[in-house]
Amino acid sequence: MLKIGNIEMKNQVVLAPMAGVCNPAFRLIAKEFGAGLVCAEMVSDKAILHGNEKSLSMLYVDEREKPLSLQIFGGEKETLVEAAKFVDKNTNADIIDINMGCPVPKITKCDAGARWLLDPNKIYEMVAATVDAVDKPVTVKMRIGWDSDHVYAVENARAVERAGGSAVAVHGRTRVQMYEGKADWNIIKDVKDSVNIPVIGNGDVTTPQEARRMLDEAGVDGVMIGRAALGNPWMLYQTIQYLENGTLTDEPTPREKIDVCMIHLDRLIKLKGEHVAVREMRKHAAWYLKGMRGNGRVRDKINSFESRADVANTLYAFVDEVEAQEAEQSSAV
Repeated sequence: MLKIGNIEMKNQVVLAPMAGVCNPAFRLIAKEFGAGLVCAEMVSDKAILHGNEKSLSMLYVDEREKPLSLQIFGGEKETLVEAAKFVDKNTNADIIDINMGCPVPKITKCDAGARWLLDPNKIYEMVAATVDAVDKPVTVKMRIGWDSDHVYAVENARAVERAGGSAVAVHGRTRVQMYEGKADWNIIKDVKDSVNIPVIGNGDVTTPQEARRMLDEAGVDGVMIGRAALGNPWMLYQTIQYLENGTLTDEPTPREKIDVCMIHLDRLIKLKGEHVAVREMRKHAAWYLKGMRGNGRVRDKINSFESRADVANTLYAFVDEVEAQEAEQSSAV
């Protein structure tokens, strides 16, 4: 079983920390679908220290989400350590994660995120200082390297371990690849073979069978699922079932998808108010609708909505239509 420091997960499936997505509304759904560990979206160290209201609200953890990992990012040791101390003392998160994988230029220009991948010595220094300053386990989420000429995954993971890090999650792409191309699981395996702390593999796990393959081929301790869970938390449940007993559970019906979509929206409204939540839900609704025939025109409609009632009425009218078509097709057979 996956164990990070003194925190034991009930399974090996981890929800990735996705920016703009992994707030308590979505994390709680992931937890209800069985995820052993959920990770919050990254928060800036400086924003925490400046008392930025939005950033501080991102540190909120619902007790039902635990165990949970809160992720921070920054480029300077002093501010990173102080932010980690704040998270350690003022939140009920179980784990503090340091982002070392974000490829976005506005993050890397601040010497943060994936920029660290070029310097194992900086990684050691930053992680060691953070570990010394806090009581919670400290982990790192990283990519395999900056580009194909600078793949220091093994050296970087060893630096994390030497510094007292409790685990490392490795995304099998370089910073230059962003989210394109293929994730290199062989390098993830090299990392696993070179350190004694838990290694969580990430990248190109889009089916339960791929999760099994990553565990078997790379030998990792856990599997991190990101984009495959967007609008599809069933992927988490299906993966857990498949890893535990080899069975593939049924796909959700269109109505089941929309029911969960509305639970998601209602939780977002509670968190952020109706106006912000409905706008933020547009991208999520598109993900929940994925795979349903004729969903394009519904997505277009939702992109102009401002109220919960409009979203609910439109989504359920669409589901009624889909079900009527399916009934017609089955009676014709």
